[in-house]
Amino acid sequence: MTAESRIDTADGTVERRGDAYVLRYARRLRHPVERVWSALTEPGQIVAWLGEADVDLVEGGRVEIRWLNTDEKGNSAVARGCIARLDPPRVLEIETDIHGVLLWELRPHDDGTALTFTVTAALPDEMVTRVAAGWHVHLDFLEDALDGHAVDWANWPFDRWAAHHERYVANLARSGGA
Repeated sequence: MTAESRIDTADGTVERRGDAYVLRYARRLRHPVERVWSALTEPGQIVAWLGEADVDLVEGGRVEIRWLNTDEKGNSAVARGCIARLDPPRVLEIETDIHGVLLWELRPHDDGTALTFTVTAALPDEMVTRVAAGWHVHLDFLEDALDGHAVDWANWPFDRWAAHHERYVANLARSGGA
């Protein structure tokens, strides 16, 4: 994928910048900023959409996220890092070892929240669409969790991820990317 290449989907983009990819997602959520902030920062709520988490919610604080879903081979992931930027309830930026920099930005929008989620990571070209689909489905899970429907991790919907992945692959092919 060239530096100018971009994949656009309904609410996600993938862009190559130098040695890194920038994945950006925009969502309009029906819940107030404070409710979304809690879902992003409180371990008891994070588990409903992302995985088990230990969070020291201070700038420089340590973070560990243990994904409860697996790939088709049964592999799961653990990300360790620290909070690089914290401006409650608007900005949370985490630098991680395996997922790069994760930036959540929240702002009030109508009766809910405008969420922009950006991932900046050095990824092998062959992993970009897989990672993009993964974050996409976790943001779907966030919306579900905010509506009171936590993910059933023992039976997580792999087909939902697969549908997003197919779309990202098709969009990458249309864009002339790698």
